[in-house]
Amino acid sequence: MLNKIEYTLEKMIFHSRWILAPFYVGLIIGIIVLFIKFIQKLWLTLSQVFDASVSEVIVNILILVDISLVASLLLIIIFSGYEIFVSKIDTGTHVDRPSWMGKVDFSGLKLKVIGAIVAISAIDLLKSFMDISGNMTDIDTDKLMWKVIIHMAFVVSGLLFAFMDKIVGDTKKH
Repeated sequence: MLNKIEYTLEKMIFHSRWILAPFYVGLIIGIIVLFIKFIQKLWLTLSQVFDASVSEVIVNILILVDISLVASLLLIIIFSGYEIFVSKIDTGTHVDRPSWMGKVDFSGLKLKVIGAIVAISAIDLLKSFMDISGNMTDIDTDKLMWKVIIHMAFVVSGLLFAFMDKIVGDTKKH
């Protein structure tokens, strides 16, 4: 009787991983939404290219880079998260299978996420610096200061994650 309860509980716990699948479908929809915003921003940038200053064009291109980084990050999370927590993705021997697919563990996923967050934060910070006009009185120094502080917090967090993973990786297994 007790073995049957244990077996049923373990089977239920094992199959509960599929509850995560709709989250990954939602992230795929998120990539579609980002694609729509990317096309919208690209169209706006192209339509204003002759009237905009070089710095405005650079900021618009940085926004496109930002969107593509977030979409790439979502894709990594979808692939890796699904394979780590739900089920292996059977692509057979498909020629376009990404080389990293199936090789990113939870630790690697964490580092990729924090790396992408640092890159996104750096791009946002660069956009803020590019938006500074010739009139230095328009600068919101408090906002800029907080952006730098938050970016540095992301950088330090990334370094600490990498350092902790190195320590764990160097620790002898029992």
